Formats: sequence, structure tokens, C-alpha cells
Amino acid sequence: MVEALFQQAGFETKTQSHGADQGIDVWLYSKNSPGQAVGIVQCKHWTKRVGVDKIRELRGVMAAHGIRRGQFATTSTFTPDAVEFAKANAVNLLDVAALLKLIAERTAEQQQALLAVALEGDYARPTCVNCGIKMVERRRKKDDVPFWACSKYSCKTTMPMRQSNQPT
Repeated sequence: MVEALFQQAGFETKTQSHGADQGIDVWLYSKNSPGQAVGIVQCKHWTKRVGVDKIRELRGVMAAHGIRRGQFATTSTFTPDAVEFAKANAVNLLDVAALLKLIAERTAEQQQALLAVALEGDYARPTCVNCGIKMVERRRKKDDVPFWACSKYSCKTTMPMRQSNQPT
């Protein structure tokens, strides 16, 4: 979805959907300079706030690749320290409210295209960041709290499940 937003803004994109991505989910290229990355995007589908450590990691990857602009998109929000660090280091933060605002600014046709991307496939279940396969619902034995777990037996990746009564 985030990749589609940047494509609609005129960027050519290249993605890496899972595995060791060095903090980059989407590479952004200008149509005027093919093959030369002008920006990178890190995406986190989280319920917890994104801390300054993740923004620092993205800034380090930007420096290592000679990229001057970074974007960090999340379905959550950012800590105050993350916001302060991002402002000082050319990292644009897109929290859930900013993403919704970007979508609202698109034309009706663009919004329909984004909706088609969002509804394509099985997006009710998250995808394992290490394996690229769909996660399954599990429950903790001690208190029966649900969480997501990779469906591949040898992978131990888990993530919390958003509860309907939790604030976003």
C-alpha cells in the first residue's frame, strides 16, 4: 500500500517484502534519474509506538547508501524522541494519521486503486517478516492472550495481535 502511494506520487519503486532488508522496504527512484535511488522507505505494521532507535537505524542505512531522504511509515505512532531525531535528520515520518491524510488527498480513482491493493490477497493476517508466509493466530498458555506466529515450524517469529479495545 505504501509503495502504491509513492508510485502515485510519481516515483518508480523497488521493494523487498521480507528477510534481511537492511531497514529498507521500498527504494524510491526518480523518473528523471533511472537507476539512481533518491529515497528509501521503512514500513512497520505495528501496534506499539516506533522508538528513536528505529529512526536512527534508518538514518544509518541512508548514510551507508548515500541517500539524503528517508521515509518511515507505520500503522502506529512515533515516540517524541523519534519525532525530534527525524526532524533533525531528513527522515519524514508517516504515522497512521499521516497515511490516512495522504490517501484522502488522492483522487477518487487513485483511492480505488489503493483500495484494490489493500484488499488483494489475505491481508487479514500479517506476513512473517523473515519467511514471507502468512502468520497464524496462537494463544499464550498462561493467560490465553492471542498473538500472531509464523506458520513455518522452524521459524520462531511472533508479533502481538491488535486488540479491539487497545488505543492505536
